Amino acid sequence: MLDLDPASTDSQEALADAMARSRKPRLTWQGAFTSVMFFLMYLPILVLTVYSFNQSPYSAGWTGFTLEWYAKLLRDGRILGALQTSLAVGLGAVLVSAVLGTTMAVGLARYRFWGKGLYLGMSYLPLIVPDIAIAVATLVFLAALTIPLSFWTIVAAHIVFCLAYIALAVSTRLADLNPYLEEAAQDLGATPVQSFFQVLLPQLVPGIMSGCLLAFVLSLDDFLIASFTAGGGATTLPMEIFSRIRTGVKPDVNALSVLLLLGSGAIAFAAEWLRFQSEKKPS
Repeated sequence: MLDLDPASTDSQEALADAMARSRKPRLTWQGAFTSVMFFLMYLPILVLTVYSFNQSPYSAGWTGFTLEWYAKLLRDGRILGALQTSLAVGLGAVLVSAVLGTTMAVGLARYRFWGKGLYLGMSYLPLIVPDIAIAVATLVFLAALTIPLSFWTIVAAHIVFCLAYIALAVSTRLADLNPYLEEAAQDLGATPVQSFFQVLLPQLVPGIMSGCLLAFVLSLDDFLIASFTAGGGATTLPMEIFSRIRTGVKPDVNALSVLLLLGSGAIAFAAEWLRFQSEKKPS
């Protein structure tokens, strides 16, 4: 029969109590500061959401709860038409950019050629150049070539910056992959084309999808580039919203903003989830 030492037992209990206290969440000034900053950042969104359900058409004071503005929004032909244009522009730009951005990222990662460093630096310029500069440069370029502004010029302009975001996402995924998998596939008899489509491309799909979702949100949100390159009859959703808020923010615009926030948040969450899943998979 074992005889336990009371002093040893007491020390173990004290150690257990100390560990339990150390695991309790403690409020630090860093945590408090972070909480206050997040509260201030999201407070305008909270106010916007509350006033989208306000019965008053002037948003000056709370007069009652209503879903009238959301119902009115769904019956607004101009808003629905502008949304359709934005979705078409975003999908068109993302589809083209997905193909070009993937091939560009693979080419820069797998091959060496003269001027590669210069091309690599220029390919990511749309990420750091201000939107107003891209918009003015695109407009001057189209005017120099006497290309009339239309729906397709918006798509072409959006491809410029969507391409850079997708290429960056694919390049990040490529850096985590084993570069010898394609060589092993070719040693086993696969052609370079087969090794790309059957070995490399399936591993790049999460990065491609993440970049496409991010680029789509940015395209849907763009106002400056679209307003500079849009022709007659081509009105995107941000352009339509801007034209309406010149005389004041209406409750239906509040409702539209809430829906856009929810949609953009869902797409951003999906992109982040795909990126997280791709990082968990072994290369």
